[in-house]
Amino acid sequence: MPRVKGGFTAHRRHQKILKAARGYFLGRGKLWRTAVIQVHRAWAMAFKGRKQRKRDMRRLWITRINAGAHISGINYSNLMHGLKEKGVELNRKMLAELAANEPSVFAHIAKLVKG
Repeated sequence: MPRVKGGFTAHRRHQKILKAARGYFLGRGKLWRTAVIQVHRAWAMAFKGRKQRKRDMRRLWITRINAGAHISGINYSNLMHGLKEKGVELNRKMLAELAANEPSVFAHIAKLVKG
């Protein structure tokens, strides 16, 4: 059976990787082998980063809610437990937004929980 070189398909695959590696340092953006390694690594890190960003944002929201709650004289866990008991369906993102930008509204919510 005759040997089949990649031809058009291989060239297109190479171009796709090299285009993704454009702007990388030295040979990582120009040499095929190093570009493949670097692009695959970049894709893996981008995947991990998308998951990490969600964790980071949740930590930020909790920190902001905790700061707002302490100003209102209640701690974070008691605030969240009280909101759940009262049936207030505000998520952490919205509570953090209120704590940062609308402290008076957040204080009213905290007062509702305190009693």
